[in-house]
Amino acid sequence: MRTIKGPALFLAQFIGDTAPFDSWDGITRWAADCGYLGVQVPTNDPRMLDLDRAEASQDYRDEFLGTARANGVEVTELSTHLQGQLVAVHPAYDSAFDAFAPAALRGHPKARQEWAVDQVARAIRVSRLLGLDRMATFSGALAWPYLYPWPQRAPGLVETAFDTLALRWRPLLDLAEDRGVDICFEIHPGEDLHDGISFEMFLDRVNAHPRANMLYDPSHYVLQQLDYLQHIDIYHDRIRMFHVKDAEFNPTGRQGVYGGFQSWVNRAGRFRSPGDGQVDFGAVFSKLTQHDFDGWAVVEWECALKHPEDGAREGAAFVRDHIIRVTPHAFDDFAAAGIDRAALDRVLGL
Repeated sequence: MRTIKGPALFLAQFIGDTAPFDSWDGITRWAADCGYLGVQVPTNDPRMLDLDRAEASQDYRDEFLGTARANGVEVTELSTHLQGQLVAVHPAYDSAFDAFAPAALRGHPKARQEWAVDQVARAIRVSRLLGLDRMATFSGALAWPYLYPWPQRAPGLVETAFDTLALRWRPLLDLAEDRGVDICFEIHPGEDLHDGISFEMFLDRVNAHPRANMLYDPSHYVLQQLDYLQHIDIYHDRIRMFHVKDAEFNPTGRQGVYGGFQSWVNRAGRFRSPGDGQVDFGAVFSKLTQHDFDGWAVVEWECALKHPEDGAREGAAFVRDHIIRVTPHAFDDFAAAGIDRAALDRVLGL
């Protein structure tokens, strides 16, 4: 067993236009001041990381890592959530997801997808150049609009969607294998890979590719009413990242899983800051430790109620309190006695 690393913070929800959130130097200083030892870095904002420069320049990479370390944090992983989303977009979502791409590509789905694939590939290469061995992303979605269909789905629709999704990701998985980087899909509603079964459907189509792995976030499973602890037992060999985010599910006679088109604060299921929801993080950290998870515990702040800066500061302490420093010996070693083979035979009456 290994001790989980942390605490770390996913920066995506904190980047902004005012100091300290508008620069790499400022946001890493702030994260360290909150108590974090690491940061997970989105790759869609060049103020944090310019992918083109990072791939081309060792000096730029050294400066990027050096600034973080000088400020007291490590770079834990890169994230391509927004670019990964654009690898596969159903036309119903074209307008909404156009905002994730450069302005010149909006309204041009094929060019947008080609750009997204290039971005994910670039992030895989940059991850390796930075000494990182895993990258976070979304799978994108072609079948999601048909999750709960009426009228019923056409025969073969889901199979075709997953065949296509696998076809688009296979070259990226092969590149990741060449570079020694795991692609960690966040299993997330809105993505075709949104639960264990859908991940298995994808895994079957990429021939159980060793670089197709999971980002585990129990909050998404609370909202789906999925057993998030058993999920670790089933998929621990594929879980390579961990987001510490809480959630609560409080169904009423008026609404349940689907939320009745309400705002986040008024849904039956809503995200909360770590410790404020229903996730049993004591059990989650125990399960991951038991199964030898070797990554970082990364706080992702998404809360319908709490201010993000309060959530960040509290989250660092929350993770520190939940990380289990693994024992180097069994608790009953004190009672052990050296017994030779002859003594063992006598004990067993042999």
